[in-house]
Amino acid sequence: MASIAVCHGNVVASQRRTAVTKAIVPRSTVAINRKVTSIKAVKRPEYIPNRIDDPNYVRVFDTTLRDGEQSPGATMTSKEKLDIAKQLAKLGVDIIEAGFPMASPDDFEAVKNIAMTVGNDVQPDGYVPVICGLSRTKFADLERAWDAVKHAKRPRVHMFLATSEIHMKYKLKMTREQVIDNAVKAVTHLRSLGCNDIEFSPEDAGRSDPAFVCQVLAEVIKAGATTLNIPDTTGWNLPHEFGGLIAHLRKNTPGAENVIFSTHCQNDLGLATANSLAGAFAGARQVECTINGIGERAGNASLEEVVMAINLRGQQQLGGLYTGINSVHITPLSRMVSDYSGMAVQPHKAIVGANAFAHESGIHQDGMLKNRETYEIMTPESVGLTRNHEDPGIVLGKLSGRNALNSRLKALNYTLSNAELDDVFKRFKNLADKKKSITDEDILALMNDELHQPKTIWDLVDLQVVCGTMGMPTATVQLKGPDGMMRIGVGVGTGPVDAAYKAIDSLVRVDARLVDYSVSSVTAGIEALASTRVIIRPAGKDSDEAFSEHSTLGKVQRSFSGNGANVDIVVASARAYISALNKMIGWLNHQQQSAATAARAASASA
Repeated sequence: MASIAVCHGNVVASQRRTAVTKAIVPRSTVAINRKVTSIKAVKRPEYIPNRIDDPNYVRVFDTTLRDGEQSPGATMTSKEKLDIAKQLAKLGVDIIEAGFPMASPDDFEAVKNIAMTVGNDVQPDGYVPVICGLSRTKFADLERAWDAVKHAKRPRVHMFLATSEIHMKYKLKMTREQVIDNAVKAVTHLRSLGCNDIEFSPEDAGRSDPAFVCQVLAEVIKAGATTLNIPDTTGWNLPHEFGGLIAHLRKNTPGAENVIFSTHCQNDLGLATANSLAGAFAGARQVECTINGIGERAGNASLEEVVMAINLRGQQQLGGLYTGINSVHITPLSRMVSDYSGMAVQPHKAIVGANAFAHESGIHQDGMLKNRETYEIMTPESVGLTRNHEDPGIVLGKLSGRNALNSRLKALNYTLSNAELDDVFKRFKNLADKKKSITDEDILALMNDELHQPKTIWDLVDLQVVCGTMGMPTATVQLKGPDGMMRIGVGVGTGPVDAAYKAIDSLVRVDARLVDYSVSSVTAGIEALASTRVIIRPAGKDSDEAFSEHSTLGKVQRSFSGNGANVDIVVASARAYISALNKMIGWLNHQQQSAATAARAASASA
């Protein structure tokens, strides 16, 4: 890669000269004046698959629903995927990779549903996200992906085929000539189906022979590909190497001027964001990323990090780059993805972590009190986070009304229907009876626990636990079942949570294996809410059905996560467990219904 790095240096120098001579006019406002509390999205260029009329515009391709869901335990329901897709559209991402339609009937339906709803919700300014489905180069995969996304106003299919020596030799067992032939036939077949927006990824490009990658890309361009995505699949590259690779491919691939180059960077060495920015600076005009950086192994490039880096530094240091993202929706979406995926955000995570705008050092606090710009390069409001001390004197507690709660939720960038507000308000009043004052963190935990839940199959009504040093912990639970009937179950366990789970199991009667359990305090103090997360997998006879097709690993067993919040840790734990069970039961029921439908169709055709 040394020769490529030299090439990159020339490209960088050329871009810097171009940036100066063009006298680029800034397109976004950075929150230097503290009265400016957000970085506003700007009018984006008209969407054309293989070109962008403004050379400084960078498309944001979100793959939270596809690559992000491949994180262990991050399986989401169809409803949850649709909720996230709607929020991604509100955020303003250019492309939503909604899933891998070939993985399972449920994945296919989820992608199709997103294409039909979010993919046709055109805004007054003409914006509507591209809806994309992932596919291998197998014809059956391509047809399945196209069938799922073709209902969108702007459908795209993203196919991939490995080009590194290690992948071709051990995984594909194909020669270079066979890889080129396979890729060209796949693009050609997809075009014959009517798909005119085709993305091709040479998997593991970061460890591939650059000359061979150029050869593959040239052939798929001739066949009709419109976007060329360059993946650093294993997170191997350093920023100067990856930027150099992008520059080299753009310079040496015939037809490169007729397509969009894209980045897809994994975070195995913690360089996904840096590599994505290096790729964009070198000429890539699409960046692939996920909310909270979730994804395979160590995750993907984090959307919030890439976007805010471009928003804050794009004009001066990145040659005038900008995006169409409305950044005030970042924090609410981050919390939604965390709740739905069951993957907690680390406290020191950039942009969206709990400590991202927290200051404890005395020196830092002194500087913040004098001028916030001493230690903050962006306002929390610019990413959708508000501060309590900026509220107009309203303290929420047991005497607060529905309107006060609704006003606070709107300030936190949440808009609820009347029915949703009623549900959250009931939980709020119950909590207010136990806590003197309610913080934003309490409100968000309640709302996430109430709204970010799967379709209710089993519902917790009452829970009583007896435990201590005098005997075996015993739990009694009352659940409302799928038929609306109340049922009471009893369980004995090694502790209060184990006893509660066994009591629930005695009623639900679905075999589940607890894979992970965690509990944390939402705020400080003895009255704090407990937030609990669990991950479960099917056990027994159901475990054979809980598999789906992984894009690269083949069949993998599904996991299901749940979360719950309550001042009582055992109640929070029970709510989380029932949430995960509802997800799992819903998915298993859908699989059985799909199998029965397929069997009837096969019988009818016979």
